[in-house]
Amino acid sequence: MLKIQNLHVSIHGKEILKGVNLEVKRGEVHAIMGPNGTGKSTLASVIAGKEIFDVTEGTITYKDKNIFDLSIEDRAREGIFIGFQYPVEIPGVSITNFMRTALNEIRTYRGLEPLGAAQFLRLMEEKKKIVELHSKLSERSVNEGFSGGEKKKNEIFQMAVLEPELAILDETDSGLDIDALRVVANGVNQLRSPENATVVITHYQRLLDYIVPDVVHILFDGKIVKSGPKELAMELEEKGYDWIKSEYEQSKLSGK
Repeated sequence: MLKIQNLHVSIHGKEILKGVNLEVKRGEVHAIMGPNGTGKSTLASVIAGKEIFDVTEGTITYKDKNIFDLSIEDRAREGIFIGFQYPVEIPGVSITNFMRTALNEIRTYRGLEPLGAAQFLRLMEEKKKIVELHSKLSERSVNEGFSGGEKKKNEIFQMAVLEPELAILDETDSGLDIDALRVVANGVNQLRSPENATVVITHYQRLLDYIVPDVVHILFDGKIVKSGPKELAMELEEKGYDWIKSEYEQSKLSGK
């Protein structure tokens, strides 16, 4: 579904990603871990289509299409969903109107009839249960005045409504207490299917106690330096990032 090959990305002349290789197939959950400043959020932003970054080398293909040929809007219409660490507020725009417009844009792009108001409200009520979203929240403007946990719940609710084929969640666990973390993770797990894929970007292993990945990747110094099963996250939690730094420096010295 998603294939990244030798991806190099810079911003203002500074190279951040230095040759990322990653392949994600349908039905899989991948976790990307790494310390601050290693390029995790940059990778999510490039896939989303943020234009502040310069792709200097490499390719990203999504469903056999060159992602760089797709506009930001078309990436969403093609089934890519990005959940960012700091969801933006949209004052004056109700969640209901925002989500109905977004969903109907996708449906129209795919040759489907737009949902009427009554149909969409029924869909909303069904999807709200997934993340235990209260009615009062769904009646407010998008993320306006929401707590950190409410914003993250709202993002997973949006994901539930849009049913993306590829979801990339950038530090969804950031700032969440244990109850909000459980709700958000449960929502992600309920939405998992053989037809979609999820990439979870996180600092900590605790999220992976709830969302069990098929593969864990460690991003360090702009590259994926280690990949393995879910146990890799627990090993990282035990040994810390100094372990990865030491291994990485040794591999550079040996020329691997």
